Amino acid sequence: MTTTETVAETAPDDATLVSRARDGDVRAYEQLVLRYQAQMFRLAVKMLADRSDAEDVVQEVFLGAWRRLPQLNEDGAFVGWLYRMTTNRCLNMIRARRPTAEVDPDTKESSRSDLQPEHAVQVSTQLEALNAALQLLTPEQRACWLLREVHGLSYEEIGDIVEVNATAVRGRIARARAHLSEVMKPWR
Repeated sequence: MTTTETVAETAPDDATLVSRARDGDVRAYEQLVLRYQAQMFRLAVKMLADRSDAEDVVQEVFLGAWRRLPQLNEDGAFVGWLYRMTTNRCLNMIRARRPTAEVDPDTKESSRSDLQPEHAVQVSTQLEALNAALQLLTPEQRACWLLREVHGLSYEEIGDIVEVNATAVRGRIARARAHLSEVMKPWR
């Protein structure tokens, strides 16, 4: 038996955990939170450009999901449901805070110690420019672009999350890519 098979046997799938959580199993829900909180946080921090707001959104999403778990009709749809709630909370926060917030680029340092300081400064500056460019997109375009390019979701999955059809998602992503390509030209 391989290690992968052992892990698969010991780690219940999402649908099983959701079913148990719906029956009141707090530990099952904790496993779901641990499994998906980092993904939801990455999405929220990129959409909001504010780590504190992103933490608040993710906490609210998981608390709301726990409360509304009985309303989820299909146990296997949990992840899409989380993405939808996270995206909607972020969009609501962005709309409520108009004008746009100050950009807070990721300050995560590179784990590579062999980078030249000049290169590290250039990469950091490029990331700042990309984060600033993301903030210039409409919230809807930013959400679609992040869900596609950062989280790797399909057009159909994104459409379900943002509640538009796949054609609209493609259009939003195309506009976002065109804008980002134009803004990032100096960095090529």
